[in-house]
Amino acid sequence: MQLSRRHFAQASLGALLVGCTPRAAPDLVIHGGPIYTGVAEAPVEALRISNGVFAVVGSLADARANARGAREIDLGGATALPGFTDAHVHLTGVGAAALTLDLVGTSSITDLQQRLRTYAAAHAEGPIYGRGWIETHWPERRFPNRADLDAIVSDRPVFLERVDGHAAVVNTAALQLAQIDNNTANPAGGGIERDASGAATGMLIDNAMSLVQSRFPPPTEAMIREALQQGARLYASRGWTGVHNMSTSLVEARFFQELAASGDLPLSADLYLTPDDAEGILETGPYGEGAVKIRGIKMYMDGALGSRGAALLAPYSDARASSGLLVTPPEQIAAIIQRAKAKNVQVTTHAIGDRGNRLVLDAYRDAYADNPEALRNARYRIEHAQILATEDIPRFAAQGVIASMQPSHAISDLFFAPARLGPNRLAGAYAWRALLDSGATIAGGTDAPVEKGDPLVEFYAATYRHDLSGFAGPDWHLEEAVTRIEALRMFTAAPAFASFTENERGTIEVGKRANVTAFSVDLLTAEPSAIPTATAKLTVSDGRVTHEAL
Repeated sequence: MQLSRRHFAQASLGALLVGCTPRAAPDLVIHGGPIYTGVAEAPVEALRISNGVFAVVGSLADARANARGAREIDLGGATALPGFTDAHVHLTGVGAAALTLDLVGTSSITDLQQRLRTYAAAHAEGPIYGRGWIETHWPERRFPNRADLDAIVSDRPVFLERVDGHAAVVNTAALQLAQIDNNTANPAGGGIERDASGAATGMLIDNAMSLVQSRFPPPTEAMIREALQQGARLYASRGWTGVHNMSTSLVEARFFQELAASGDLPLSADLYLTPDDAEGILETGPYGEGAVKIRGIKMYMDGALGSRGAALLAPYSDARASSGLLVTPPEQIAAIIQRAKAKNVQVTTHAIGDRGNRLVLDAYRDAYADNPEALRNARYRIEHAQILATEDIPRFAAQGVIASMQPSHAISDLFFAPARLGPNRLAGAYAWRALLDSGATIAGGTDAPVEKGDPLVEFYAATYRHDLSGFAGPDWHLEEAVTRIEALRMFTAAPAFASFTENERGTIEVGKRANVTAFSVDLLTAEPSAIPTATAKLTVSDGRVTHEAL
């Protein structure tokens, strides 16, 4: 099966269902470990959940009172928290990773070749799609190229996407399939890397990837549904109770709603459509009910830092001829914002480089120049907000723009970001502390499958800012780490605010939707090294137990 995030984003249109209220769950009494509400600092003893909402938050005696026939869940010392929500995920891509060539953790070009060889032998026909490689640790110290792939597979197209989804390496057969030669121009918002003779090396950046991807067989609806369901089940097992799904196609949106209607979606979902699939929402406004809501539109301003596609205000420190690229013309983004504004459609835009972020902040400001307060109420978002000019950091709070950030990017990128940016620009890189101190809201996410999609890794990264081995470079601005209470809010209350559901979700309070995540360690007191190795013990989404390992 050849699946990719962009394939899913380009899937054909489909009718959408409504009325997807989750199945009612029996009353639950939860106790036996500290329960942090996200409201008070001290934990409470017990919870009672009735009809999908918190009915009692307090003592075990109160929780048991009048709870006839309720099921009791003993945490066995595990720590319960408000349900964690991933504010930026591509859930179908998470499930698709299990159905394609997995290149996560590839240690060298030789390792990549061996994985390709093994996969090709097991899948003897059709194009090969894989994802997950990153070259920053490789001994070869270079991107892979078509010759590396041709040496393993030369008789059919191969497309291997970098972990960030903003670059790919292809073999000669794939270049020929796309009719890419020395005379092929770079597409807008993309780049075809070439050698000294002008021949394509096989590396394609951002929009150039679609030259090949568009020639690959698209995934079937059955494949999309299977990938989405696998991703959702995996997420529940990790402790997630909700997601903000980015770059969603209408086919994916339909499957989200169908799974919710049948009781087979183990989490709530706020969906942000691709521009190609957003015509309906731009005509009618947001829609959906129950567990799934079609909330807004997701756009791209620039590319990724690792592939040097992030748009910078000055050239890359390790590639002085490049300042990155713009994936979407700013005037096109401005036009879509105007349509979204007219129908109260929430806008969220990918921006990684300091120039990309400034352009998005400018576009949001200009769209609401006549009424800046309305921009605050619109809760527009910037996805990633990774590299900021320090003078632009206060603009998030001043304009009411939500920074949707993924802490694990900082501990993945620390090995190459200093070379890409140089020391001066690192002051505005992954600047969580500075953003929070300025009054901004940070909604925490993962960007899975770019990252693993593990809430424990994200919490660890936000609070400790070292990689999983405990390493952090000397210029990595550890002062930008956040407190544990702040990190908890990033994955609970802040995503609720970012999706206009703060009155329903984000904290454990009587009357709110019952979302609970319990981990094997106390995230507020455990040693940092114990956090990423912990496990999810209980997941409750809208009152329904979706994962239990007690």
